[in-house]
Amino acid sequence: MENQAHIITKKTTAPGRRNDYAEQILERLEACQDSLHQEFFSANRINSCFVDEVLSERDAREIYAAFPQQEEMLRLKDLREFKYVGMQMDRFDPILEEIIYAFQDPRIVAIVSQITGIEPLLPDEYLYAGGISLMHQGCFLNPHLDNSHDKDRNHYRVLNLLYYVTPDWRETYGGNLELWDRGIKQPCRTIHSKFNRLAIMVTNQTSWHSVSQVQHPGRRCCVSNYYFSPKPAEAENYFHVTSFRGRPEQPLRDFVLQGDLALRNGLRKVFKRGIRKPHFYRKTDGKF
Repeated sequence: MENQAHIITKKTTAPGRRNDYAEQILERLEACQDSLHQEFFSANRINSCFVDEVLSERDAREIYAAFPQQEEMLRLKDLREFKYVGMQMDRFDPILEEIIYAFQDPRIVAIVSQITGIEPLLPDEYLYAGGISLMHQGCFLNPHLDNSHDKDRNHYRVLNLLYYVTPDWRETYGGNLELWDRGIKQPCRTIHSKFNRLAIMVTNQTSWHSVSQVQHPGRRCCVSNYYFSPKPAEAENYFHVTSFRGRPEQPLRDFVLQGDLALRNGLRKVFKRGIRKPHFYRKTDGKF
């Protein structure tokens, strides 16, 4: 995998942005709390919901404009996925760090806990597998289950919060969240990665999800936060690495990815922290 690129010049001043973003997010979630709770618990599907117009349009567009170029991000490309990610936030425009940590404001965590019924919830200041992501034409994410724990395997990963910020992004462009409610052999449900939309979904042993291949030459940008908990999102304890599978029309890829999964799960049982350096935010001044 490629290393993160050089530190770019910070272009935007950010003091006070985090609290302002958090207040806007809180106001929007409070206004839709009952409907989001009802949607999250819809029967016979992966627990999930979404809300639009999370921030003012001006703020959302500014966040999109602050995204780095793909060359300044970590490129992940193999049979499982093709995307660009960034979690070393002090290398990027500071408003990106402000919006990420706005979603970790205690007020936001509390209302998301009320919406989802999951408690206690713990935001991840280290952004393990979180941060920002960028997809351009040809990028994709195959069906997968997220890694079950945090980087130290102390807490369960229980919720994904995905905030989409590309203006005028049409559903036909691809790059949409796909939820495989009835397993990966049945048709999936799609949540459009619409501008200024926040999607919330549970992550457990059955929450298979993917991102459809991007068909458009533009950039699909997302701000990602993951919440953890001392308790799993279901009744029993479990552990697994990020688990990828092939799509229904990819039987050969599915066979290869199942073998890859068995190998990686076996290694993690022997090596608690895995054999590769995990990707998380290494803050130099120790302050988030």
